[in-house]
Amino acid sequence: MNHDDRAAATFGAHIAQNPYPGRGLVIGRCESGDFLILYWIMGRSDNSRNRRFIVDGTTLRTEPIDLSKVEDPSLIIYEAMLELPDIQLVSNGDQTRTLCDVLADGGSFDGALQTREREPDAPNYTPRISGMLDFRNTRPEISLSILKASPFDPEQTDRFTFRPAMPATGCGVGLTTYQGDGNPLPSYAGDPLVLPLHGTPAAIVDRYFDALDEGNRIAVAAKHISETGACLDLVVRNRRA
Repeated sequence: MNHDDRAAATFGAHIAQNPYPGRGLVIGRCESGDFLILYWIMGRSDNSRNRRFIVDGTTLRTEPIDLSKVEDPSLIIYEAMLELPDIQLVSNGDQTRTLCDVLADGGSFDGALQTREREPDAPNYTPRISGMLDFRNTRPEISLSILKASPFDPEQTDRFTFRPAMPATGCGVGLTTYQGDGNPLPSYAGDPLVLPLHGTPAAIVDRYFDALDEGNRIAVAAKHISETGACLDLVVRNRRA
């Protein structure tokens, strides 16, 4: 099975046929050779569904649609994509800001996340997933992380960092928060997913949005990044305006 077939099979099984992979991120390369960071959010509760993506320059953040209906903003309102010179960041929570601040101070990806834990939303204990596209060295490098509850003691956090090789054009590597639906929700397990990134950034956003479960999808965004690490565009599709 070649990489395109593998990516298509994973997309079908884990995205299109999965009612609840949860939040997800993918980092890879467009067919043009440029880079792409994809991020999406899903939700089962009214509080979680009461949000959308907002683009502020090169920053992607979540925002409530109806402030009067917000129950707990702590885990649903955050900056999802931030950048520093030669560094692009994405995550499913406010650890994006932690990463940005620590890296700006000369710290490391792993060191920043060492200060964070899985989300405190028992009994799901949602994993924190994070990614970095790093242009500071000769070749761009990808780092991925998942922080999730220990199976021995959910009060403790298991920490996994992955540094996959750069994918072929038209492919990306990524993580989701969950394996699928359930009660409690089962945390994602295993190596990073290989997923497709074919077409324009807008077409990629549409493909993922259309594939995600219609009842649970909220928003999908893609940051188009040049070969030098500069943001070219940030494309968003929200379920609700």
